[in-house]
Amino acid sequence: MKILTANRLTDGEAVWYAGGAWAETIDSSELAADKAAEERLEAIGAASLAANEVVDVNLIDVDVVDGVIHPLRLRERIRAAGPTNRNDLGKQARPNAA
Repeated sequence: MKILTANRLTDGEAVWYAGGAWAETIDSSELAADKAAEERLEAIGAASLAANEVVDVNLIDVDVVDGVIHPLRLRERIRAAGPTNRNDLGKQARPNAA
């Protein structure tokens, strides 16, 4: 499975494509289970890049375990949560973080 990620151009925040918009958390990311879905997400990413909404647009590999999206690469896990040396910073420190 794959999901679409990028960085928002206005503030550099890591974002994920979820249901027609860019979300700040990975939880509701739109999953691509086949090549057609991957191509659709890539087209959405290219359009957002062209519109200067996001940069560094990528499809990333994920697993879904018990309904929770888990990026496979360490880099993407860090982008989804925050710094590994300070749990009081980043997305992991937000009040609604699991």
